[in-house]
Amino acid sequence: MTTNQNNSKEGEYILDSKQSLWTRNFFSICFSSFFIFITFYAMTATLPTFVTDELGGNQQQAGWVLTFYVIAAVIMRPFAGRLMDGPGRMKLLLIATALFMVCSFFYPMIAGFGILLVLRFIHGLSFGAATTANGTIVVEYIPANRRGEGMGYYTLAMNLAMVLGPFMGLLLIQNASFDLFFYVLMVLCVLGMILAVVVSRSRRDRADAKPAQAANEVKAAGQKPRFSWRSYIEPKAIPISFVAMFLSMAYASILSFVPSFAKEIGLESYSSYYFIVYAVMIVAVRPFTGKIFDRLHRNYIVYPTLLLYVIGLIVLATAHSGFMFLLSAAIIGLGFGSLSPCLQTIAIQMAPREKVGLATGTYFIFFDGGVGIGSAVLGSIAAATNNRVMYLCSMVSVLLGAIVYFWLMHRRPSHQAEAADAA
Repeated sequence: MTTNQNNSKEGEYILDSKQSLWTRNFFSICFSSFFIFITFYAMTATLPTFVTDELGGNQQQAGWVLTFYVIAAVIMRPFAGRLMDGPGRMKLLLIATALFMVCSFFYPMIAGFGILLVLRFIHGLSFGAATTANGTIVVEYIPANRRGEGMGYYTLAMNLAMVLGPFMGLLLIQNASFDLFFYVLMVLCVLGMILAVVVSRSRRDRADAKPAQAANEVKAAGQKPRFSWRSYIEPKAIPISFVAMFLSMAYASILSFVPSFAKEIGLESYSSYYFIVYAVMIVAVRPFTGKIFDRLHRNYIVYPTLLLYVIGLIVLATAHSGFMFLLSAAIIGLGFGSLSPCLQTIAIQMAPREKVGLATGTYFIFFDGGVGIGSAVLGSIAAATNNRVMYLCSMVSVLLGAIVYFWLMHRRPSHQAEAADAA
């Protein structure tokens, strides 16, 4: 059945349902995003060592390197989201990706901690804008009836970057030098820029058509833009984004503390394999979870994956062997790895079609905020107790997310039900 653009209610637009998902533009935007995220994760894993070993800083200063970056990204996202729902969204994609690339050129020149923080803040601004742009524009290239599947493959790029980035970064600084590491990242950023140009030149008319039409309608009506928080935050995306915040707080414990936990329990030799197992499970189940999400009610994905997420954290907190340690990676990969793209897709589906950019920005504001809060709070818990207690506390965060989902989202009609009503 062909998607009826006039009858669609929440994000049903742009591509006819019979069109292919696997297009050049879909590939290009996915890989452009991959190169941006692999740069982010590689630096997240290595810059603390750069601060302590190369700049003579302490652990507290090393933590500020990520904090400044995340703060800048959170600040930028609402503004980027609003710009993405106006004319010229492809220009924003190009400018943000270009700035992200240019920032990568300056890292080999850094000789002081203060200058590094300034660079990290600017780099974070470009990251917030570029990832919001990519997450919005990719929706334009996914057929409406394959939205969950398509967003699943798109977020797979982020998941793979999370594994390959730290692995590549640590390998380079341990066996070569920070200079070579920074030069490799420059090349990756250039590749991301090239792919962004490919997307902008081939589909500029399609991606900019709806926002430009909406802007022209406002002008024709003689309306003047007024400042409102709704211009920067999409209210309909807030409930599911609030859920994502609790889940990303727990996710911060995986990103930040798995290597130190492995060392604490005498399993340091297994730590390099943790994210590999995590990624393998994501890749294995992603095609199936996306299709289930598109064909059934979202609750059929959300509740089982929430349960797996909790079980995985319990297994991790109680692990005493390499098998249990890696088993937790597999279970969390099945849980959070499957759940994350579904939540982002729900945020997009909840928003009106002209507010997809704001919905994407809103989702990542809460998600990034959760990572930042989780890193600080769970890090303090780990310092006051130990990592096992910290992972049990992170499980509580997931349970709170499940309660919030049931309270705010459980009884809401699914995207599939609304599509059936519209038909």
